[in-house]
Amino acid sequence: MKGNIFYAQSGGVTPVINATAAGVIDAYQKNKDIFDKLYVGKNGILGALKEELIDISKESKSELKLLKQTPGGAFGSCRLKLNDFKKSKKDFERIYNVFKKHNIKYFLYNGGGDSQDTTNKISKFFKAKNFPITCIGLPKTIDNDLPITANCPGFGSVAKYIATSTLEASLDVKSMCQTSTKVFILEVMGRHAGWLAAAAGVIKTKAGDPPHIILFPEIAFDQKYFLNKVKEATKKYGYCVIVASEGIKDKKGNFLSDSGLKDSFGHSQLGGVAPVLSSIVSNKHNFKVHWAVSDYLQRAARHIASKVDVEQAYKLGLSSIAYAKKNKSDIMLTIKDESNKNNYKWSIGSTKLDNVANVEKMLPGNYIKASGIETTGACNRYISNLIKGENYPSYDNGYPRYANLKCKTIKKKLKSYKL
Repeated sequence: MKGNIFYAQSGGVTPVINATAAGVIDAYQKNKDIFDKLYVGKNGILGALKEELIDISKESKSELKLLKQTPGGAFGSCRLKLNDFKKSKKDFERIYNVFKKHNIKYFLYNGGGDSQDTTNKISKFFKAKNFPITCIGLPKTIDNDLPITANCPGFGSVAKYIATSTLEASLDVKSMCQTSTKVFILEVMGRHAGWLAAAAGVIKTKAGDPPHIILFPEIAFDQKYFLNKVKEATKKYGYCVIVASEGIKDKKGNFLSDSGLKDSFGHSQLGGVAPVLSSIVSNKHNFKVHWAVSDYLQRAARHIASKVDVEQAYKLGLSSIAYAKKNKSDIMLTIKDESNKNNYKWSIGSTKLDNVANVEKMLPGNYIKASGIETTGACNRYISNLIKGENYPSYDNGYPRYANLKCKTIKKKLKSYKL
């Protein structure tokens, strides 16, 4: 099916989302006889709605080569949820008109659960219009909460950052705990699933090693139990290191850090759980407490990316073109774990978009110890496979050299659209 490709990045970015883009571009370059142009949406699906299409052929080849080692979303991303056809009919019609006008026959959307939902809805809308289009979702989320796929690109690198940061901060606190900070709290992302908080568990090799407490969204926060464990750790080891997921809730299901606001997807905006926990500890125990929020640092830290993560992200991009050549539609590509007892092995597979759209994968019960504040061996083995290997970017003048794209858009053919 001859036509143009539209690729776009969606949602919160990752250290390796551009590696997937690099894979798409590299595979496209080798298949120009099958496809026409490759366009990238400027700022995700907004690029389709605003008819802002970036022509990859206009970019510098030397800068495109740096994509694989560049964090952030090189073409811009967005958080925009397309609702059902009745509520968002104008938006779907607009995307249809833009795609039709620019002869776009392939839609590759790189994102998490909400993004897969968007891909699924666009596919269904175009089918109702009898317009042939191949829709393929490319997984991406540091939260690692997409179902079916064994893991999500972005998670491995962020897990490596969290494990490393926890280890380094722990050594700092341990060295000063006799006369200074007794308790250190690191807040990590993870609204509903505790994968990122669990990542810190891989550095714990024996009793007494940090982190002493991990707080998961899957386990209801018990303040009395928490305070007792903090006191117990400081008494035994002299200090206490805590890693807390931003989405921990009390027994009534309320976020400890709910700000009362909503984001564009309708999700509760969280105001920071680390300072809340710090206040709880400070008010009960006479300990000096320090806290940190990894926030954007964790998902932008390409300098410490996992080699496995980079390879998987890139391979997904390459594979999307292979699937598009076969007109495989209404699917999300997946990572299949084919490990044996001694070696970690993986391959690329696929699943129907209906299986993943708006579905979250939580930490399995056997990944959290009965204490509710530690990871199990099974969890640590799973995460260890994903953080192995280094893939450092090239450096210039002492800091990483990242891609600097022009992102110039092509001439519009339709009237402007008001969102």
